[in-house]
Amino acid sequence: MLAQIDWARPWYDAVRPAFERLALEGDAFVDAFNRNAQALDLRNHAGLPLRFVPQAALPEGRAYEDFIGATGQVPTRDNLHDFFNGLVWQTFPRIKRELNALQAAQIAQAGVGKSRGPARDAATIFDENAALLVVRDSEEGRALVDDLRGHRWLDALFHKRSLFGRDVQVWLFGHALMEKLVAPRKAITAHVRVVFAGDAFFALDHDARRGWLDEHVAFQLAREGLSTAAFTPLQALGVPGWWPGQDADFYLDTTVFRAKRPDRQGAGNG
Repeated sequence: MLAQIDWARPWYDAVRPAFERLALEGDAFVDAFNRNAQALDLRNHAGLPLRFVPQAALPEGRAYEDFIGATGQVPTRDNLHDFFNGLVWQTFPRIKRELNALQAAQIAQAGVGKSRGPARDAATIFDENAALLVVRDSEEGRALVDDLRGHRWLDALFHKRSLFGRDVQVWLFGHALMEKLVAPRKAITAHVRVVFAGDAFFALDHDARRGWLDEHVAFQLAREGLSTAAFTPLQALGVPGWWPGQDADFYLDTTVFRAKRPDRQGAGNG
């Protein structure tokens, strides 16, 4: 199963260190997850130690997020979806903890019904399909974000491609998004949350940048909550350097890089 993952792909940069720490031999990963969780002292929002348990541990009719919040136990199946979920817990534990807190609070308030409600829906989208777009807080950086929110793809991703790496970085967060990218397709789209950062961020090493992001975004979620307005779309294979053949025509493919609807407004958080 895990042999399907091409770890050389740049979209796995965020979680690759967590994978390498597992030192896996074969496809069994739950025991390694728990060793790392204990070593990292991972905890849920209630302060309970985080442990990965078989899916069968989740009682019938019990909401997944509520169970994690109440027990610290993360029901985990033997598949790529839950494998990536565990890696994200080990990469961005503070953000995962805040998302779980948001979801558990919504369940406590409204129960588990057919409708998740806007806050819980936004938390689920973040958890499953988000990417963090870290942008240097500069005139150039803010202009690029305006282009992305306006779906001016050629301007943002082709004409301004030199900013990526130097002034703009994309960190995948959503575990369903990572799973989709095992078999990459041009139409795979992330829900992007924009994070503006100062010059000091871009001078840090990988682990320090990861830690800053984890703390900064978790603080924002705790302070501000979350809504679907926090996201703007970005096609993963459109990120400069993430796929071959990214000439101007690549971004003029309107079946994938679609124009902005007049009645929709982009949004994001700094």
